[in-house]
Amino acid sequence: MYIEVVGAGSWGLALARVLALNGHRVRLWCRDEDGPEQLRTQRMSPIYLPGVKLPESIEIAREDDPAVDIAVLAVPSHIMRAAAGRHRFSDKTILVSVAKGIENETLKRMSEVITEISGSRRIVVLSGPSHAEEVGKDLPCSVCAASEDMDLAECVQQAFISKAFRVYTTQDVVGVELGGSLKNVIAIAAGVCDGLSLGDNARSALITRGLAEMSRLGVAMGAAPLTFAGLSGMGDLITTCTSTHSRNHNVGARIAKGMTPEQAVAASPMVAEGVRTSKSVHALSRKYDVEMPISEQVYRVLFEGLNPLEAIIALMTREAKPELG
Repeated sequence: MYIEVVGAGSWGLALARVLALNGHRVRLWCRDEDGPEQLRTQRMSPIYLPGVKLPESIEIAREDDPAVDIAVLAVPSHIMRAAAGRHRFSDKTILVSVAKGIENETLKRMSEVITEISGSRRIVVLSGPSHAEEVGKDLPCSVCAASEDMDLAECVQQAFISKAFRVYTTQDVVGVELGGSLKNVIAIAAGVCDGLSLGDNARSALITRGLAEMSRLGVAMGAAPLTFAGLSGMGDLITTCTSTHSRNHNVGARIAKGMTPEQAVAASPMVAEGVRTSKSVHALSRKYDVEMPISEQVYRVLFEGLNPLEAIIALMTREAKPELG
């Protein structure tokens, strides 16, 4: 197939490599600040994915080709609207969103933003526990391709699947997108836990209760509850809450050790989606009247100046209640 990857950050680079090694014709669209000349000559980005070389077959591009069969939109969620407007493809192109976030201004998921701007309904969401650093090294990984149109999901599944990159399909677009977005907020809380050296028990409890509130909001918004027990829910949550590769976990850990939220975000060139998504989750929990205590405390730490330790105490001293219900 003929595939364009829009975005030369770590995830765009890793996915372009997966697709090229699968034998597809791949072009990688990148901005001037992403170092296109370095990518052409050295086939590597020392900033976004150090040590991982791109196959020589990948074309480094500055213009779109509307004729591609698949366009992978590998840009952060807060610029997805601009990217969907800037990049134009044919009505036959399948648009694949790999961003994990919810737009602050509209509270829309990325597939909704792409549909609104492009007019296309040929959209697939690819999400799951998948750090670019590991995918770039061909370590085993499994994700979900979600679309209301199973033919499109299966087409994307076949394009990406390999011996190191397994792809499942599902029609629960809402659940897959929410799972990929909400887990980033919980991962910031997990980073705070680890930064304060609160131990394995605290982290495990936080992950479990985080999954519960992710599921509550997801069901309220029309997702299938079982989706949150799958790769894009529990799977992605565990990875993001426990890995040193996790940008969101690292932001939380830096805040716990004394950095301001602004300093914690600025400490890495990578985008921690959970920071902006925290604003959206805060608004969605109120819109759908869903109790999300962990997400609430993350929002307060990030945007209201709450001390991280006070946030933990607030969670631990909430009113006693049954686990389920």
